[in-house]
Amino acid sequence: MNKQKVPGLHKKTVIGLGGSYVSRINTKAFSSSFLKPTLRAKNPLRVAGASGGRFTCFERNWLRRDLNVVGFGLIGWLAPSSIPAINGKSLTGLFFESIGNELAHFPTPPALTSQFWLWLVTWHLGLFICLTFGQIGFKGRTEDYFER
Repeated sequence: MNKQKVPGLHKKTVIGLGGSYVSRINTKAFSSSFLKPTLRAKNPLRVAGASGGRFTCFERNWLRRDLNVVGFGLIGWLAPSSIPAINGKSLTGLFFESIGNELAHFPTPPALTSQFWLWLVTWHLGLFICLTFGQIGFKGRTEDYFER
């Protein structure tokens, strides 16, 4: 093998291949007037104030999370769901009672016909609706959405 020095080639010995080498080609050796220089595209999400060339309706911090909403929303759902309105029992009481009944036979999961699923879906659906309306109302009032 001819071991002349070729400009743009750098030799690196690879261990385990019996002294053979892997050549690394210098990128300047391939420059041509026919090829445009490669430019790295900028990420539009990292540019300050850019929206990627699209019109957006929401602010970047659209969630505007506030722990007051979570606290008042949880209290606002626990209060009405704790009223004994279903055969003298509350929705929260029925949900927690069904959790206890299902934990009594822990390794086996709840059956599809178990009342646990009804109370789980109903209780959480009410909680999420209350939190959603709480977010709309609380943030709408603090940011003057309802003032005309």
